[in-house]
Amino acid sequence: MTDRKFKDYVLVSFKGMAMGAADVVPGVSGGTIAFITGIYEELVTTISNVDFSLLKTWKQHGFLAMWKQLNGAFLLSLIIGIGISVLSLMKLMKYLLETHPVMVWSFFFGLVLASVWYIGKQIPKWKLSYIIGLILASVVAYFITTLTPAGETQSLLYLFFCGALAICAMILPGISGAFILVLLGAYKQILEAVSNLDIKTVAVVGLGAIVGLLSFSRLLKWLFQRYENLTLAILTGFIIGSLNKIWPWKNIIDSEIIRGKEVILSQKSVWPNAFEGNPHLISAIFLAILGFALILILEKWSNKKA
Repeated sequence: MTDRKFKDYVLVSFKGMAMGAADVVPGVSGGTIAFITGIYEELVTTISNVDFSLLKTWKQHGFLAMWKQLNGAFLLSLIIGIGISVLSLMKLMKYLLETHPVMVWSFFFGLVLASVWYIGKQIPKWKLSYIIGLILASVVAYFITTLTPAGETQSLLYLFFCGALAICAMILPGISGAFILVLLGAYKQILEAVSNLDIKTVAVVGLGAIVGLLSFSRLLKWLFQRYENLTLAILTGFIIGSLNKIWPWKNIIDSEIIRGKEVILSQKSVWPNAFEGNPHLISAIFLAILGFALILILEKWSNKKA
């Protein structure tokens, strides 16, 4: 891990805030933002290094040695940024999604579309295997966005696996963890468990998330170390396939009232002229271009910093 000054950790916190803002929007992955801002591999490596050796280091060499081995300052800065963003933007983003959904989705569509170009260009030379990996990942991700949500279940073991899969999705660019919970039929149960302070259910889901995060991050680290370009191609494919989920113009097929609010379970992407409502076409195109341009600006800025 590279040595950083205080201002560098402040910047990491701002990147965490961007990740938190993305995670607030259902269908957008914080992992995508982590990749765009250049901290994805460090984040995956840091999480994968969490094991019992940290306790051994603490015991033998002290807390500071353990903290350095953990890359704790980076992780703490990122968590602070994510926390600030989620707590401050959650109500705003929910309001905007309820009142101006086309505008919000258009901006994120442009942003994520630009991230496809940004991540894809990290591969110096495209091979046939990379193209095949990209296509297969695109198809899988698109298929996931079209699945019908499963029915609810009361099994704690099932909820454990739901937590593991959802957290894996959150660190995988292009896939939304909240969307995975909806598909698995666990979204309502987990939401109600948090609301009702059902400690047992929340603990089981949380344990599943920890196990999933630690195991999946190790897999990603291994893939980056041995098959970096192929992994980048597959991640790019996941993002391409997930664009269907954040397409601005969607007609609702199925929804459910949860805690007095409508939760959309199934939607169909349509062209603006077939949209059931005002498509706001000019504003949507402008915001999509703005989101795309933001990635270009971030890339130029990061290149100057380098």
